[in-house]
Order: sequence, then C-alpha cells, then structure tokens
Amino acid sequence: MTTAPPTAIAPLIPIARPEMDEREVAAARRAILSGWVTQGPEVERFETAFAAAVSAPYACAVSSGTAALHLAMKVAGVGLGDEVITVSHSFIATTSCIRYVGARPVFVDIEPGTFNMDPSRLEDAITARTRAILCVHQLGMPCDLRAILEVARRHDLVVVEDAACAAGSEILWQGRWERIGRPHADIACFSFHPRKVLTTGEGGMVTTARADWDATMRRLRQHGMSLPAHARHTAADVAPETYLDLGYNYRLTDIQAAIGQVQIERLPEMVAARRRLAAAYAGQLTGHAGLVAPVEPAWARSNWQGYCVRLPENLSQHTVMQHMRARGVATRMAVMCAHREPACPRETWSCGGAAGACDCGEGTCRKLRESERARDHAIQIPLFPGLADSEQARVVVALLEAVDAARAGT
Repeated sequence: MTTAPPTAIAPLIPIARPEMDEREVAAARRAILSGWVTQGPEVERFETAFAAAVSAPYACAVSSGTAALHLAMKVAGVGLGDEVITVSHSFIATTSCIRYVGARPVFVDIEPGTFNMDPSRLEDAITARTRAILCVHQLGMPCDLRAILEVARRHDLVVVEDAACAAGSEILWQGRWERIGRPHADIACFSFHPRKVLTTGEGGMVTTARADWDATMRRLRQHGMSLPAHARHTAADVAPETYLDLGYNYRLTDIQAAIGQVQIERLPEMVAARRRLAAAYAGQLTGHAGLVAPVEPAWARSNWQGYCVRLPENLSQHTVMQHMRARGVATRMAVMCAHREPACPRETWSCGGAAGACDCGEGTCRKLRESERARDHAIQIPLFPGLADSEQARVVVALLEAVDAARAGT
C-alpha cells in the first residue's frame, strides 16, 4: 500500500512587503559609485522631490520617523514640565518623542471606526501645562485635522502630525484634495521604514511652512553644525563650521535618499494598488462573521498602509491569528497601546487632564476604552501592492475559517 504525500503548504503570505525593483537598485548604485554616500546632494534632491510631492514649502530628511518626531518636539518648544496631548493607541515612538524632551504625554481615546484621535476628547484634556497636540494618521488613515486644529487654535497650541504611515494619503481641504504633509497643521513627520508605503529602508522626513523651524532642524540633525558637510566640501573658499546647538546624529544617507527619489515617482501607483486591495477587502469582509472593516471618512483618502479588521469581541484574538498562521497567512495584532507597555510606567503619563485623574487599574484605563478594545479585538491582515488577487482570496478564506474555528473553540 502506498502512502499519499503530505499536502503542500503554500508559501507564507507576509503582512507587508517593500515595493522595490531594479530602479531602486540602479539609484543606490548611482549613489554608491558617486563617492558621496552620507548626507549630500542626493538628500537635497530627495527633500526637493518630497516637498513638491506633498506641496510643502520645506522638507528636512532625517534618519528615522522617530528622529523626525523628536526634532518636531524640539523646534515646537516642547520641554521639561510641558504636556502634550496624544493617543496611547500608536507605535511607542509617538509617546517616546514626548518623553525625550522631558514632557508628559496626556492620552485621549480614539474613534472606533478610524482608529484615530477623537477630537471631542481634547477640550477636557487641556491644562495650563499643555503645549502641543500630537495627532496620528493611524495606519495611513487621515485623522480629523480640521476638528483638531479648531481646538488647538482656540488654545494657542502647536499641532504636530505623526504622519509616519501617511505618505500618499490625502485630505479634502477647502474643497481640494491635498496630500498629508502639506502644512495643514504646524509640522508633519514621516517614516520610511520598510513597512511604510514609501520606504528607504530606514529614514524620515519633516515638513513645515516655517523657515526658522526648518533651519533649526537642519542644524540639529547634524550635531548642531552651522554648515552641512556637503556645502563645506563644495564651497569655493575655506568655510569652517561652528556648532550652535546641542545636536544629534540624525542624518539620512545619500544611498537611502537616491532610493527615496525612485519611491516618490512610484508613490501614485503604489497608493492606487493599495486602495484597490482595500476596496476588495471591504467588499469581501463587510457583514461576514461579525467582522468590522475600517472606516474611511468622506473627507479622507487613505494610502491603506495597513488594514486593521475588528473581530467579534467574544473571540480570542490570539486563536484567530494562530489559525491564520497555520494556513500560511501572517497577521499582526492591532496597533499597540503605549500605556500598557513596561517602557511607559504609570507615573510617566496622564489620562486625566483638566477633567481629573483616572481610576486606572493595572493595564487598563477607563478613559482609553476604545483604544484598549481596538488593541485587544482587532488584527492587521496582509496588504501590499504585490499581493496577488489569489493571495488576497487566501487571506479572506483563512480569516473567515479562523473566526469560525475560534467560535467553535477549535
């Protein structure tokens, strides 16, 4: 008697995959062979191209999205003893950059449909110490900037956009579709990590309309140096530099910047592919097995950097994810809550604001209920331009089967 061979397991569908090809290879090669590989002419060209792509007067390239957020806090004047209103429901860098400058994060809850800051919570969070609002375009979905800015302007607060995930996303602004990064608020910060829509491997960008802030960030990213190395080396006369500020090593390399220029050219096609895939997910998942697809407001066009689906709350998030993994589909838990992490002990943050202290329990906060529900009852599923229709169908089948299995307790 012969034994049938085991059923072949299909290759794992990853949660994300960078969209790169020989064009990025050629760009990196160009920079490498130029003899100038650190921050230099390619970075300048990248900044110019990015500023044009988002219609920003100024764009300053840095080594990461976290570096961008840190510099934004610095130039916005946030410092020791200040408070910055933000969301716990974000990657930990959003909270960390506030603490880097000695300020205190004050967390407000999110809207369940968009996973973004709930503007109706802002007034109660403002105190005499509030210096800024740090809003997040979560997973590429634009937050309600108009409502946030209305509150901020009444209280003379700086608004910083954590646009780490939002390259290519758009917002309807005064009757026109405009890209996130155009200075609708005071400053916007991007990440070019490999999971982002536009990637340089690592890297970041800060856009603003303020020339003084841009000039300060350019000094701070290079140890506070008054004259960038490339400008010094290409000057006709000897030009010694001075060090005006306590700065950082937040430079982007020319190799990364050369890749970034190609990525900017590809951005429209990458966003279009993501939006098509997101629309397909919404059509296939809405109304099935108690799943809830994310909501895109009429005034927003997400780049769909991530696609986060809410599960029925009586199901085990871990069980669903494990079932999908066993069927060759990678997932991720929904966006983290910083207030639950050991790196953010309770004494370092607040959820009270002017409304008073919260009677938080261990690992829970009644004022951040929607943030915690999103973290505990939602998962991210694969979405990237190279995701084939057949692979997307596999994701949907695996998810529906996983929900059924979790319901059955198997």
